This record gives sequence, structure tokens and C-alpha cells, in this order.
Amino acid sequence: MEAYLNWSGGKDASFALWQLQQQGGVNVRGLFTTLSEAFRRVSMHGVQEVLLDEQARLTGLPLRKAYLPENASMEDYNRIMTEALEAYRADGIDKAVFGDIFLEDLRAYRETQLAKVGMEGIFPLWKRDSAELVRDFIAAGFKAIIVCVNDRYLPASFAGRELDASFLADLPAGVDPCGENGEFHSFVYDGPIFSSPVRFTPGEVTTRTYTPAGNQGTNCYKDEEEGDDCFKKDCFKDDTQTWDTRFHFRELHPCN
Repeated sequence: MEAYLNWSGGKDASFALWQLQQQGGVNVRGLFTTLSEAFRRVSMHGVQEVLLDEQARLTGLPLRKAYLPENASMEDYNRIMTEALEAYRADGIDKAVFGDIFLEDLRAYRETQLAKVGMEGIFPLWKRDSAELVRDFIAAGFKAIIVCVNDRYLPASFAGRELDASFLADLPAGVDPCGENGEFHSFVYDGPIFSSPVRFTPGEVTTRTYTPAGNQGTNCYKDEEEGDDCFKKDCFKDDTQTWDTRFHFRELHPCN
């Protein structure tokens, strides 16, 4: 099977790639990532594009990117993704790999979008136990640093921590060990999929707050510091809905 892998640079995508490499039967021909067009950072993770490029180089796989504009709506996102899928389809690739674990609605959305262009999804980690999965990730020799935490679940002190046994032991009750509900995001810098470690220096922690703007007659979540609409929600109906709106990011500086 000819496939591409949806690549965030985090642990789930990395482990999914390694699982397929171990199992055989699926030829992963490249990686695909969405980034903020304005800030040139990985969507949600906040990692600089140059570090993403270095990850891809060390896997030996080509990386294709899609840039999401500011104020992007769901229609914008679907259009950009459809263009990317059609390009892969034209290259003879009809499978898309995802690192999803148990979010049924997300998988259904992905499969619906893929079906529109005659493609199918592959989910190597699907329904694996989260605690077992992250322990297997660490045991396989992967190393990752936490680059983003959702303040609803974790304090800023977790941003920048190594994803190891100590980190897992300190997670509050109710936080998924793999962060599958968006509790945290990671950057993988070493492991069996890389020819050598990604070199970087941890930097400062930045907190960004996104607030609902429904009372302003729009469907956007505005970043109070930057005016960034990357959390725009077309499904926003009123101010009574609860969203995760405060995030702590650990900056990673590439080494020359």
C-alpha cells in the first residue's frame, strides 16, 4: 500500500511511523504537515518550521507542507486539505496514515474527507491502551519534550518537561497519558525513526490566551496578544459553550 503520513512532529505520529516500518506492508512515501502561514510554526504545537524540516531530513522522508492563513475558517481548512489530498492521489498514493488513538468523531471526519477524493485512512495506533502505548514509545528508545500544554488540564511547569516515567507519574487524574484529548503536545527529537537526534535548545515559556468572540457577533477565537484567529470555530453558537482557551508553549531554538 502506498501512503503518506500526517506528521505533527509529536509522539503519536512518530510511533505510528515506526509501527508501520516494523510491520511492513505499507510504503510510507512522505510526511505531511500543516503550519501557520503567518508564524511558520506547526499547528497547535507551536514548533518552528526549521525544526520540523530537520525532523523530516533525519527520517529520510520527503515533507510536504500546507500553510493555513490567518482567520482560516473550517471551509478554508477543508479546501486546503482537499488540494493536498488530490496532489497525493495524483502521485499514486491512496492511503493516509494518522496517529489517532480513540477519538471516534475525529476519525469519522478524516475518513469522510478522504473518501471524497477516493482515499482511505490507516490508523496503526487505533484503540491501543494509552498508558501502554506511551510506555512502549519510551521503551522503544524515543525521546520527546513537551512543547504545549492546555492550562485547563496542566500548569505551565509541564511545558518543557521530558516525556518520561516521571512526567507520566506526575500527570493529574483524568489526563490521558498520551494527551489524546489535547491536554499536551510533544516534539520528538530522538528515536529509531531518526538517523541521529534533532539538536535544539529549550527556551522560554510563552502563555497565549484565546477568548470567545461570540458576543461580538463573530465565530472567532481571538488571541488576545497577537490577534491570531487560529482557533476560529465555525460551530460556535453562543457564549455558554466551554472551550479550552489558554495554552503554555515551550520555545525550542534550533542549533546551528
